[in-house]
Amino acid sequence: MLNKISRWFSAFLLMGALLLAGCSPDTTTSSTPTNSAPSTPPVAESSSTVMTTQPSVAQAAGLPRLEGKATVVMVIKDAAPITIEIDGTDAPVTAGNFVDLVKQGVYNNSVFHRVVREPQPFVVQGGDPQSKDPSIPPEMFGTGSFIDPTTKQPRYIPLEIKPEGRDQPIYGQVFRDAGITAKPKLKHTRGAVAMARSADPDSASAQFYFALADLDFLDGNYAVFGKVTEGMETVDKIKQGDRLQSAEVTKGLENLKVTGKS
Repeated sequence: MLNKISRWFSAFLLMGALLLAGCSPDTTTSSTPTNSAPSTPPVAESSSTVMTTQPSVAQAAGLPRLEGKATVVMVIKDAAPITIEIDGTDAPVTAGNFVDLVKQGVYNNSVFHRVVREPQPFVVQGGDPQSKDPSIPPEMFGTGSFIDPTTKQPRYIPLEIKPEGRDQPIYGQVFRDAGITAKPKLKHTRGAVAMARSADPDSASAQFYFALADLDFLDGNYAVFGKVTEGMETVDKIKQGDRLQSAEVTKGLENLKVTGKS
């Protein structure tokens, strides 16, 4: 019984580490993310009795989509490359956003600003575009979003998770608030790649994380869009402050569809 309570408490604390302070569309100031747990898991504002199976018109307009699979290869220092299979079949908007950012070079030379391995293996998190800017202090890493160079506005994507047994993902709601008891199609197994966000379900932008262990308590709350197929030993060695030298789409770029501006 004590072991079960200890495991639950650890999971509760770790879940708080994924929350991104200051990257919500409604937030104008930033603060340093902490490992303190939220009082409840992220809650959507929409009714728990309504499930949205398409992104809102405002959010979906111009968002890239990945129709099928793609492969992204990341290089960190002189370690073995990290190969990621990106799943646009089960997470088309989330995967499309990531592949588009890789294509634009957004992640090149960015910093892995959070690595959590204690009290148990959790995540390696990075992808904040502002971590590339030498004028930004490290304590601000983890608070930034992708700013579209044309519009000068941040790009956010809706929370997108596909339940097992369904043809389409749901958008803008965690499973609990949508009344869904099924498991997600894409799970937080070791090596999963998912989007980090603030308490607002629709606040993911560019930051992502690698799961260092099976993290089933995150399933239905955060959007997984890929998995590491090679180079997990490199992920295991990433330290806070390490830089992602390059990320490149090596396969499946033809599956990326961009219908308008971000």
